[in-house]
This record gives sequence, C-alpha cells and structure tokens, in this order.
Amino acid sequence: MEKGMNTAVITVSTRSAAGEREDTSGPALCTLIEETIGRVVHYAVVSDDQSAISSELIRVCDEICADIVFTLGGTGLAPSDVTPESTESVIEKAVPGISETIRARSLEKTSRAMLSRGIAGVRRNTLIINMPGSEKAVRESFEIVLPVLGHAVELIHGSVKDCGRPIEED
Repeated sequence: MEKGMNTAVITVSTRSAAGEREDTSGPALCTLIEETIGRVVHYAVVSDDQSAISSELIRVCDEICADIVFTLGGTGLAPSDVTPESTESVIEKAVPGISETIRARSLEKTSRAMLSRGIAGVRRNTLIINMPGSEKAVRESFEIVLPVLGHAVELIHGSVKDCGRPIEED
C-alpha cells in the first residue's frame, strides 16, 4: 500500500479535552498511520459533545480535505457517548461493512465489542471511521481496516479502474 494518504485523528474525550487525562490513543494511532499509510494532517481532542464532534468532522472533511478521518472514543453506551450520532449527522453515504467487521473481529478478543456503536461513512471525499477509545482497541481496529483503506480512498476519489483486483494483505 502506498503511503500517500492524508489522514486526521480526532479523539473524543471530555476529560482529555479538559486536560484531566492524557490522550494516548490518538498519538498511538498517529504513529501507526505514519508507519503504514501516510501522514497525519490534523489531530484534535474534542469533548463528548455532539455539536463539537460534528463541527470538527465537517471542518476536517470540507476544509482540511483529509482522505480518512478516524474518531476515537464515544462509541459506547454511556449517556455522553455521541460519536456515532455526530458522525451520522454529517455523512452522505454509510459504509456499514467497516464497522460491522471491526465489531465482528473484535468479538474474537472481547465480548464487550458487541456494545460498540461505531459507524463509518463518507462525507464528500473523506472516509470517516469511528473506533473505540482505548489504545488497545484502536490498534486492533486499525489493523482490521488497514487492508481496505487504500482501495476505499481510491473508490471515493473515483480513481478505481478494476474493482475485481485482489486485495493485498499485509
């Protein structure tokens, strides 16, 4: 896979946004991205607030024009977990296979994966993927989606000439 994708990472955590807890998941994912698929053109930490999350997603998709945005956290059942709703309010196309596969493969490691409500979708030319917030879950989720990211970005940008080609597994 070429390392030419521009990505953004948004950690959703009220405590991290307030400086009460260090965000380790976001920096860990940034390192993985730079080692595998490209550069991180934007990194932010926002509160568990639907308006704040939606606004940040719109800004990253419409102004920064990242190829992929990963959101980390806010996908559970707590009253403050509103990342899926925020994402749903800004996407134009849902991509349920990504979130379904993250949940299915994560169930092999923990039964708590079935409580994740993360979604994935496209806004303009940007793929948005919600991931759980723990560093371990972020690493595992990224490994799950990594093989399809390049093809997904090519499809979104309209540059695919042969959808039947084999997927390169790493």
